[in-house]
Amino acid sequence: MPINKFIPTNLSIKEINGTISWSSPSNIALVKYWGKKENQIPENQSISFTLDACKTITKLTYSKREKNKENFSFQVFLDRVHKPDFEPKITTFFTRIEQYLPFLKEFYFKIETENTFPHSSGIASSASGMSALALCLMSIEKELNPEITEEDFIKKASFLARLGSGSACRSLEGDLVVWGKHDDIEGSSDLFGVKYPYKVHENFKNYQDTILLVDKGEKQVSSTVGHGLMHGHPFAQERFKQADENITKIKAILESGDLDAFIALVESEALTLHAMMMTSMPYFILMKPNTLEIINKIWSFRKETGLHISFTLDAGANVHILYPENETKAIIEFIKTELVAYCQNGHYICDRIGFGAKQL
Repeated sequence: MPINKFIPTNLSIKEINGTISWSSPSNIALVKYWGKKENQIPENQSISFTLDACKTITKLTYSKREKNKENFSFQVFLDRVHKPDFEPKITTFFTRIEQYLPFLKEFYFKIETENTFPHSSGIASSASGMSALALCLMSIEKELNPEITEEDFIKKASFLARLGSGSACRSLEGDLVVWGKHDDIEGSSDLFGVKYPYKVHENFKNYQDTILLVDKGEKQVSSTVGHGLMHGHPFAQERFKQADENITKIKAILESGDLDAFIALVESEALTLHAMMMTSMPYFILMKPNTLEIINKIWSFRKETGLHISFTLDAGANVHILYPENETKAIIEFIKTELVAYCQNGHYICDRIGFGAKQL
């Protein structure tokens, strides 16, 4: 799809004002995206579970400006506290998307946002936050152009969200979303995320994700820097090829319901992501000792019980524990008795597969 499809033509910028609210969830990648080209284009395809409880709620208040329209005009509030330090990131985002939303400088925006999970907890708040903001802005475009279809609304919102944070394009729908052009996924694109279009076995319906907060501090290395380290990485091309192959493999796994194959692929993907960081220049170890303790405990428990517990990781120390709904009772008991001790202040979050963003 050509990018210019997202540039509106003959958009009448009316004298409107109001408030729009959207909630948008975070997501956790099963096949990881790591490395990007210009304009937030991914080096490899990814597929993610959309989460449910971990989400961002954004309220956008907008009013028409009468003059001084050379620059963007907005303020950002997190949990009702003005956050000027967030504003450069939003300015960068607005600059990237201005050609697709030519009304941005015509309005003053008050952006009020809150997360249902701790800030800097290692859960992708940029994914949920940028997708929620993109949806609010698309709601203004829809007010200016009521003819826009629901399909085009979501597609463009995902496209815009990607320009704020790559993984944000996977947060609008659920329960599984693919991002990146892949021959085996019909409709897939580098420009936006698409709802996974194929049959999914009952084993993966309402899958659970308990997030163990091993380290709630600021990230050791930003995602932008981390992605940049894939340029010239000695193993980058093999990694991109592996991700392509794993999308093909996970498609068969999701249809067959093979939980053992799912576990092997997802854990391998998580460890490969961290291997890329450990073998970059400069190099980083993003896991903590407690991350490794948890992984070893999971492996032992799985071997002892035969339960289908697995882990995945983002680019940080925290552990996402994935498991089918019908094994919840035993696995939650194991988490409480064996794993919570490795969490910072005993903190963990129980989440599950969700179905995307909602207008409030």
